[in-house]
Amino acid sequence: MKKTFLGYGLGLRTEHYETILDTKPAVDWFEVITENYLVPGGKPHYYLNKIRENYPIVMHGVSMSIGSSDSLDWEYLNDVKSLANKIEPQWISDHLCWTGIQGKNTHDLLPLPYTEETIQHVVERIIQIQDFFKQRILIENVSSYVSYKESTMTEWDFLKEISNRADCLILLDINNIYVSSVNHEFQPETYLAALPKNRIQQIHLAGHSNMGDYIIDTHDHEIIDPVWNLFAMALEKYGLVSTMIERDDNIPSLSALISELNHAKKIAGSVLMETEA
Repeated sequence: MKKTFLGYGLGLRTEHYETILDTKPAVDWFEVITENYLVPGGKPHYYLNKIRENYPIVMHGVSMSIGSSDSLDWEYLNDVKSLANKIEPQWISDHLCWTGIQGKNTHDLLPLPYTEETIQHVVERIIQIQDFFKQRILIENVSSYVSYKESTMTEWDFLKEISNRADCLILLDINNIYVSSVNHEFQPETYLAALPKNRIQQIHLAGHSNMGDYIIDTHDHEIIDPVWNLFAMALEKYGLVSTMIERDDNIPSLSALISELNHAKKIAGSVLMETEA
């Protein structure tokens, strides 16, 4: 899979199905939550198939549990592969985390200890998954609220090492970097500077909830200025990257999200002009 620039997209949400079909908005592509479409048939598939007639689609999963000590869930992976064969996404992504143990799904994206042992474990599993899908996948950095005493390296070195050894690509969540930088007191610019440019295939932008002493990645608010600034820094380092906005709660109108997406385009255009100057 070569790096592809799709432009600027949105997460596909049920609240916007009809508006998208009726108005064909100026959105370059849509990202779907994989698990929402693993059950065949029904209205979700009807709308997805109609929408993908006019827009590129990418698949974004939340249940691969790449970092778990459980065996890989081959039944789940087979369902993901079958869906991909049907809807032909531009790529498939999931998170650098674990979501459960002993067959139980916590429905949360739990962080990993940053150790050599964990790297070897995760790389082996990513290679197996990519061999099964017959394509590279994207792994996303998660926001975190705890750290492990066992960790021997930074999160960014951990992510870089895994992407290089597994030869996978990175879905870089800018908001997650910001959230974790506040919670763990590191400089987000250092995170961006450490990652290999050739691995960054997609960017996520989102809002969060500020709880005072810490912040939580909730995807229910507008994107704040520090995250926009970090996005601009990312584009300065990596160049144009397929970018989309996630909104999973307190979902506004499609036009409001498109307005926010246009702001991302404006920032990208400004960065590109400065880079070429």
